[in-house]
Amino acid sequence: MGERVSVALLVTTYNWPEALKLVLDSVLVQTVLPDEVIIADDGSGEATRDVVEAFRRKTNIPVKHFWHPDEGFRKTIIINQAITGTSSDYIIQIDGDIVMHELFIRDHISEAEKGYFIRGSRVLLQEEITRKYLNNGQFERVSSFSKDVRNRINSLRIPILAPLLIKKSQRSRNWIGCNCAFWREDFLKVNGYNNELKGWGHEDIELAARFINSGLYQKKVKLKAVCYHLHHPFNSRVHENINYRVYLDTLNHGIAYCSNGYRHHLSTE
Repeated sequence: MGERVSVALLVTTYNWPEALKLVLDSVLVQTVLPDEVIIADDGSGEATRDVVEAFRRKTNIPVKHFWHPDEGFRKTIIINQAITGTSSDYIIQIDGDIVMHELFIRDHISEAEKGYFIRGSRVLLQEEITRKYLNNGQFERVSSFSKDVRNRINSLRIPILAPLLIKKSQRSRNWIGCNCAFWREDFLKVNGYNNELKGWGHEDIELAARFINSGLYQKKVKLKAVCYHLHHPFNSRVHENINYRVYLDTLNHGIAYCSNGYRHHLSTE
């Protein structure tokens, strides 16, 4: 990355405190800590607030918990609000069901590059092993050979080989918000997440399309920045087709700026 820049870890969450505890515990074991942790909470109950407060007591890292009332899936709005609360140069974003390898933050920082936004990958954990971790309240190291792991290539961390698999492209459709990173100035330039996208689906690739339309490239990273996705049932996908049409419109018309995004939230403060 060159000169020292400030790094925020952004964690999105909604009413799954048991998973969030495992995620936040994985922050504590990072070999390189973020400068701050920002939690974008889409209307969770008190149990989630308790998990965040318990985490606060375990670390000296500044922790900022952004919350709004539960009025349905409004992830874009709460992420935009959370990012108003940071001045960090670089943002690493994960979901509240993503447990990080202890070298996750270090790896992301090492791959940060001007002109690019990062797409990571994830190991998908099956239901049985997820239930075990949640019941125990503790995450254990996952083996690439475990029967409870899918897409096991993503569990391998081989940094010496990682440069061979890096792909730089102007693709947006494959971007995943659960393991990604971007420069804050790039995020502000395109006005952040699109608040018009309500309900589950495609808010991440729509942002990626605007990143690309603004002149950025996607940098896809493998064999580094390893993380583990806890198993859960699918979210309701009733808005998915509508959101996908917005994405296609953004992509096909070269739209780089959404009118109802980050700055819209600032104007309503």
